[in-house]
Amino acid sequence: MHVRIYRPARSAMQAGRGRSKRWVVEFEPQSSKQIDPLMGWTGGTDTACQVCLLFDSRAGAVSYAQRHGYAFTIAEPHERPFRPKSYADNFRTDRLY
Repeated sequence: MHVRIYRPARSAMQAGRGRSKRWVVEFEPQSSKQIDPLMGWTGGTDTACQVCLLFDSRAGAVSYAQRHGYAFTIAEPHERPFRPKSYADNFRTDRLY
Protein backbone atom coordinates (compact mmCIF):
# COMPACT_ATOMS: atom_id res chain seq x y z
CA MET A 1 0.00 0.00 0.00
CA HIS A 2 1.05 3.57 -0.61
CA VAL A 3 0.51 6.42 1.86
CA ARG A 4 0.94 10.16 1.63
CA ILE A 5 2.44 12.08 4.56
CA TYR A 6 1.80 15.81 4.74
CA ARG A 7 1.03 18.68 7.05
CA PRO A 8 -2.31 20.28 6.16
CA ALA A 9 -2.61 23.97 5.42
CA ARG A 10 -4.78 26.12 7.60
CA SER A 11 -8.40 26.55 6.67
CA ALA A 12 -9.59 29.70 4.91
CA MET A 13 -11.92 30.28 7.86
CA GLN A 14 -9.03 30.13 10.27
CA ALA A 15 -7.08 33.20 11.36
CA GLY A 16 -4.44 31.45 13.48
CA ARG A 17 -2.21 28.49 12.92
CA GLY A 18 -4.14 26.01 15.07
CA ARG A 19 -4.61 22.48 13.77
CA SER A 20 -1.83 22.98 11.25
CA LYS A 21 1.07 21.65 13.31
CA ARG A 22 0.16 17.95 13.11
CA TRP A 23 1.25 15.58 10.37
CA VAL A 24 -1.33 13.48 8.51
CA VAL A 25 -0.97 10.00 7.01
CA GLU A 26 -3.53 9.23 4.30
CA PHE A 27 -3.81 6.06 2.27
CA GLU A 28 -3.91 6.40 -1.50
CA PRO A 29 -7.01 4.85 -3.14
CA GLN A 30 -6.44 1.32 -4.43
CA SER A 31 -9.54 1.15 -6.64
CA SER A 32 -11.76 3.64 -8.39
CA LYS A 33 -15.14 4.66 -7.06
CA GLN A 34 -18.35 3.37 -8.63
CA ILE A 35 -21.76 4.99 -8.92
CA ASP A 36 -24.59 3.10 -7.26
CA PRO A 37 -27.22 2.38 -9.95
CA LEU A 38 -30.19 2.67 -7.60
CA MET A 39 -29.47 5.82 -5.60
CA GLY A 40 -26.75 7.43 -7.72
CA TRP A 41 -24.37 7.75 -4.76
CA THR A 42 -20.65 7.42 -5.26
CA GLY A 43 -19.03 4.61 -3.33
CA GLY A 44 -16.47 1.89 -3.44
CA THR A 45 -15.02 -1.11 -1.69
CA ASP A 46 -11.76 0.53 -0.64
CA THR A 47 -12.18 1.52 3.01
CA ALA A 48 -8.51 2.35 3.58
CA CYS A 49 -8.88 5.70 1.81
CA GLN A 50 -11.28 6.78 4.58
CA VAL A 51 -8.56 6.45 7.23
CA CYS A 52 -6.71 9.60 8.27
CA LEU A 53 -4.05 9.22 10.97
CA LEU A 54 -2.66 12.23 12.88
CA PHE A 55 0.87 12.44 14.30
CA ASP A 56 2.61 15.12 16.33
CA SER A 57 5.83 14.92 14.34
CA ARG A 58 7.04 14.03 10.88
CA ALA A 59 9.38 11.41 12.31
CA GLY A 60 6.48 9.66 14.03
CA ALA A 61 4.51 9.49 10.78
CA VAL A 62 7.50 8.17 8.82
CA SER A 63 8.31 5.55 11.45
CA TYR A 64 4.68 4.38 11.41
CA ALA A 65 4.78 3.94 7.63
CA GLN A 66 8.11 2.12 7.75
CA ARG A 67 7.05 -0.13 10.64
CA HIS A 68 3.98 -1.31 8.71
CA GLY A 69 5.83 -1.66 5.41
CA TYR A 70 3.99 1.09 3.51
CA ALA A 71 5.59 2.95 0.63
CA PHE A 72 5.24 6.65 1.31
CA THR A 73 5.73 10.09 -0.19
CA ILE A 74 6.25 13.18 1.90
CA ALA A 75 4.80 16.52 0.85
CA GLU A 76 6.83 19.28 2.48
CA PRO A 77 4.78 22.15 3.94
CA HIS A 78 5.08 25.66 2.55
CA GLU A 79 6.02 27.80 5.51
CA ARG A 80 5.07 31.43 5.41
CA PRO A 81 7.53 33.80 7.02
CA PHE A 82 6.55 35.20 10.38
CA ARG A 83 7.04 38.95 10.56
CA PRO A 84 6.54 40.38 14.05
CA LYS A 85 4.36 43.47 14.05
CA SER A 86 3.68 46.09 16.60
CA TYR A 87 0.31 47.70 17.27
CA ALA A 88 2.09 51.05 17.61
CA ASP A 89 3.16 50.85 13.96
CA ASN A 90 -0.44 51.66 12.97
CA PHE A 91 0.00 55.17 14.37
CA ARG A 92 3.45 56.05 13.03
CA THR A 93 3.75 59.46 11.40
CA ASP A 94 5.92 58.17 8.53
CA ARG A 95 3.47 55.40 7.63
CA LEU A 96 2.56 55.08 3.94
CA TYR A 97 -1.16 54.84 3.22
